[in-house]
Amino acid sequence: MWNEFKEFAMRGNVIDLAVGVIMGVAFGAIVNSLVNDVIMPPIGLVLGNVDFSNLFINLSGQPYATLADAQAAGAATINYGVFINAVINFLIVAFVVFLLVKQVNRLQEEEPPPDPTTKDCPYCQMSISLKATRCPHCTSQL
Repeated sequence: MWNEFKEFAMRGNVIDLAVGVIMGVAFGAIVNSLVNDVIMPPIGLVLGNVDFSNLFINLSGQPYATLADAQAAGAATINYGVFINAVINFLIVAFVVFLLVKQVNRLQEEEPPPDPTTKDCPYCQMSISLKATRCPHCTSQL
């Protein structure tokens, strides 16, 4: 059983997947920082000093100044500002993945097939060279 697992884990596809997941987590952290630290502050400033990560609906009835205060008190909240940040994160990641796939597809465009070097004999239908004047299979004149 251990050998089977080791064989499975060392396959190229599994290792490629692991590398992809690790890169995805690192990329997610970069995008999260981009959204929270670069994109959302100017948007919040334009909308009147709104901190999206601090927007929430308090379901407990007690007043709390910030989301952190409400969560520290154990209050039930609907964190729609955090959800907005997550949606923006998703849109950025989806757009970057779209651009990446588009570029990979462009780089992997198939080359046109090479010019044929053979043709079929009109009499016996065997494949012969384009330059042949007599079929080597049925000896017909071409």
